[in-house]
Amino acid sequence: MPADSNVKPLRLAAVILAAGGSTRLGQPKQLLHFRGESFVTRAARVTNDVGCSPIVIVTGASAPEVEGVLEPLPFTRTVFNPDWETGMGSSIRAGISALLADGASFDAVLLLVCDQPLVSEALLFHISETYRNSGKKVVASEYNDIWGVPCLFDQDILPELADLGATGGAKSVIERHRRAGDAISIPFPGGVFDVDTPADWERWQECKDNSSP
Repeated sequence: MPADSNVKPLRLAAVILAAGGSTRLGQPKQLLHFRGESFVTRAARVTNDVGCSPIVIVTGASAPEVEGVLEPLPFTRTVFNPDWETGMGSSIRAGISALLADGASFDAVLLLVCDQPLVSEALLFHISETYRNSGKKVVASEYNDIWGVPCLFDQDILPELADLGATGGAKSVIERHRRAGDAISIPFPGGVFDVDTPADWERWQECKDNSSP
């Protein structure tokens, strides 16, 4: 079916969190490989493939190495969070603040972490179309009865993200809008799997096709 020429294109930005120290894993999870590309490179590519611009990647631990693998991707911008050790909230603040400081024009922001290797273009398209069609301000991914990332936030929500405490995360914002009836979720069974420990990584490598951990 041809696209409706009267539908305004959706302008999306993206913030990818890649600042963690991976202390339980013992190596930078940002640099682990899936199907020939690092986790952080994959996260950047899938957001670019769905048309996100700008794409801000927040670095912290192992910043030189992470920035190095991103150098071939001119559509990304890295922002170093000097307070990355204080918690995820500080990295969300750093990414959102960088977007707002750029003065770029967009309708909504996709927030991702780099250690969910099953995030795909199809999932992000589903999230963006749900946002367009539902009229909700927040569209979260749902797994194990949790509403989490990847998550899309309308631009009106960004001040709440920019005001997060260092140890807080996006879940508090998602839950607030969920209670207010202004959020919706879509199923993402693969979201339950991320790589936090050596056991996680071993299990992931044992998957024959790296698609069903």
